[in-house]
Amino acid sequence: MNASPDHSRRIGSVHYLNAAPLTRGLEAQIVFATPARLAQRLQRDELDAALVSITEVLLHDRYDILDGIAIAARGEVYSVFLAHRKPLAAAREIFCDTASLTSVNLLKVLLAERGLQPQFVPLENYAAAREKDFVLLIGDRAIEFQRAAHDHHIYDLGTAWRELTGLPFVFAVWALRRGAADAGLCAELRAAKARGLAALEDIIATRPEFDAAFRRRYFEQNIFFDLGADERRGIAEFCRRLERHGLGRVFAPRLVAG
Repeated sequence: MNASPDHSRRIGSVHYLNAAPLTRGLEAQIVFATPARLAQRLQRDELDAALVSITEVLLHDRYDILDGIAIAARGEVYSVFLAHRKPLAAAREIFCDTASLTSVNLLKVLLAERGLQPQFVPLENYAAAREKDFVLLIGDRAIEFQRAAHDHHIYDLGTAWRELTGLPFVFAVWALRRGAADAGLCAELRAAKARGLAALEDIIATRPEFDAAFRRRYFEQNIFFDLGADERRGIAEFCRRLERHGLGRVFAPRLVAG
């Protein structure tokens, strides 16, 4: 728990509210980027570890997962959803947040389970989101959209997955470049989580995003940080459904304890 940051390590994370408790004390050394850009940097071996979308790990056989830590939902996630004006069955084209990786694949699975296979295209910019009949949003931009006035229905992907499978959904994990998963790095990431959870009241009180009442509800009801037995079952079920619907070759996750 007392691991000191090693500034020679190359660690990446998203700059979303939901990642704040997992990077406590490491902020000065972290490369912050979107999930998609972090995945690109991992693929180029520019990072040793990054908090990335679970599908980056499942669809590329080059990473290990640090066991015990995740960004997961056990129902409503609030910050990952399809906003839609028309019924889901009418979807022909869905505009997607270009920062997203896992949410696109999760939505493809959820819709395929309904026999739906719309086209997925990039959202040109966030300002255009309210004009779309179907738009997939993630992270802080999704929260902003949902908290503001809008005329869309919200199809929450965490809720939909729970209703479909009865399992949590793991959105992000610490992906470790294979060969970089030494005990020191793992201990450093575990220590950051321990600091973050111990300081959760301070995070709720002081983070600038949104308001304190929302931050409390979000951390207490929507987002969880454990990768335990139920979450591992959720990952395994997601693997099965990705394969069932032909969404790419899926590699069994390799978890390391550190």
